[in-house]
Amino acid sequence: MNDIAISIPSLTENIRIVESFIDNAKDQLQINDDIYGNIMIAITESVNNAIIHGNAADKSKNVELRCAVEDNVVVFYVTDEGAGFDYNSLPDPTSPENIDKPGGRGIFLMKALCDELQFLEEGRKVKLSFYVD
Repeated sequence: MNDIAISIPSLTENIRIVESFIDNAKDQLQINDDIYGNIMIAITESVNNAIIHGNAADKSKNVELRCAVEDNVVVFYVTDEGAGFDYNSLPDPTSPENIDKPGGRGIFLMKALCDELQFLEEGRKVKLSFYVD
């Protein structure tokens, strides 16, 4: 199994590094163009959440991004050093009372763009799976 990973300090400007990482993963793991756009948006959103919410934008804390292909599934793991969160009690961004709020759509978007989304380690680690075939 081909496995590539990076660790970045929790600074929002490091999203550029994440975009380069995804481009390199696309080439190394031969990710097709059909899912590339979904991967780019979902992973950058996940890393952004890890930086801002997980690590509270504390640049002394890192976000780890790991990617592998497992049985025709491209899998990304995004791990932060925060306290985790209760992913079962997130407000629904599509409900009328939340529709005009500027935040709260990240996880909703991630769920829509990937084939499987799992929260591990009390929410400190997110597994995003994208089916290749």
